[in-house]
Amino acid sequence: MKDSPASREVHLQPAQVWFGGGAVQVRTILGSCVAITLWHPQRRIGGMCHFMLPEHVGRQLAAPDPRYATDAVRLLLREVQASGCRASEFEAKLFGGGRMFHGGNGNVGVQERNVDMARKLMSSHGFQVKAEHLGGYGHRQVLFDVASGDAWLKHTPLPPPAMVQVRGAA
Repeated sequence: MKDSPASREVHLQPAQVWFGGGAVQVRTILGSCVAITLWHPQRRIGGMCHFMLPEHVGRQLAAPDPRYATDAVRLLLREVQASGCRASEFEAKLFGGGRMFHGGNGNVGVQERNVDMARKLMSSHGFQVKAEHLGGYGHRQVLFDVASGDAWLKHTPLPPPAMVQVRGAA
């Protein structure tokens, strides 16, 4: 997408949440993390969160911690409510949850738990999931245009594992 001179770009880091309107493009890079975009088609407002873990375990934190899906979505919900809108009026798109290494022991990894939690939270809060690009191997770059609600994705899969010949004394 070509930037218009009036557009502003926000680089969302892990454990950050952004919400607003106008000529803004929100960009993030994902591995096993998940990003959720929300967009209101009539009001042309929206947001994005980038979380690293599905939920915190143990004691409740004094303030929401957007490293965790549960808290990142709670922060987005606050913005949705402050805008005077309902969750069901927003379109959600989900990205990320990729495996960053080949192999593994077959156990469910953090990336699968992140994906499951994102879907669960969207459903339980009444958001309409319009698109998703989740799982698999590799990382993703996401660009979300708040004015149009469009999202662009570049998925870079992991190269296949390679056999490497090692020469030397045996």
